[in-house]
Amino acid sequence: MSISDEKVAIISTPCQIQAAAKIQKFLDTPIKLKIGLFCMENFSYSYFKEHLKKYNIDYDSIKKFRIEKGHAFITLDDDSITKIPLGELKSVVRKNCHICMDLTSQNADISVGSIGSDDNYSTVIIRNLDAQHIIDDAIKQNYFTSKPLTQKQIGILNKLSQKKKHDNQENIEDHELRSKPVLYTREISDNEILSQNMESNFTDLKDNVIDVGACVLCGACEYLCPDNLIIIDDTKPRKQGKCRDDCHMCFTFCPRTYTPEDLKVDCDDMGDYLNIMTLKSNDNYITQDGGVITTLIKYLLDHDIITKAMVVDKKDDNAWKPYAKLTDDMDEIIKSAGSKYSVCPVFKALGED
Repeated sequence: MSISDEKVAIISTPCQIQAAAKIQKFLDTPIKLKIGLFCMENFSYSYFKEHLKKYNIDYDSIKKFRIEKGHAFITLDDDSITKIPLGELKSVVRKNCHICMDLTSQNADISVGSIGSDDNYSTVIIRNLDAQHIIDDAIKQNYFTSKPLTQKQIGILNKLSQKKKHDNQENIEDHELRSKPVLYTREISDNEILSQNMESNFTDLKDNVIDVGACVLCGACEYLCPDNLIIIDDTKPRKQGKCRDDCHMCFTFCPRTYTPEDLKVDCDDMGDYLNIMTLKSNDNYITQDGGVITTLIKYLLDHDIITKAMVVDKKDDNAWKPYAKLTDDMDEIIKSAGSKYSVCPVFKALGED
């Protein structure tokens, strides 16, 4: 089966979901369902690795990462746990995270995270009718145990969502004083966006996004370049060769360039949604936050809603180095479960299949 015939669920952070939503809006794409993760920030792989030397921790000895209650908890192979205050890790946060206004993946179909939920449960935000039907049926078929969130739990999620936006609005204002405007927050009409896109190419992307530290390293530019001129290895995107005069793909679909009106992030709350609840998997997966995403993928595959999931695994030969892949193998999906807390170009997986 070619990639164009696949039905893909993408499981990604808010910025990557923003790119996927742009792609869905304007292009014929195999992406059929967007499962967004709650995300406060991501860490530079190399800087984080260097920082952990302070605690005599090597990546090879880490069994699990978890972030909650203002700390990073690192479980080692001997089951010992090191607790690091998140404030201490600000120096290893990627620059682009400082201008992100979205905690809950507002442009996803289904958003999932641990904030607000009890232990072994996940908070699930359902954002459209198709997603509601999926979750309702999965509960009915005993894939999940569900219960409503209390107003207090919802309040915690709202508070953190608003805090991220407030803090990063200040960062955006500081960024714009020192550098260029943060394009995806610009309040311009769709007609103006179209006009700007038609005049822009990789040079504009480099000037306005990449060189000013706003690139999220999602890989959309590499995936969509019709001439395969853009390359992302372990660093920011670079171009080899001359762009077509009439090509504007990389600039148009970057999540940090202009955003269509219907995809703009709501700066007052968690965005539009139909329902919010907390779920726990009824499968015995040893995964993070109740195994909700793993079990949701299983349901989607079992019912042919998708043919493959785009997941992020860690490389066997490079400890905790994340990479994206497409798979329909539940063993691979279970192996890839759990947060990596370092970014990777997820759309590379679509281009490689």
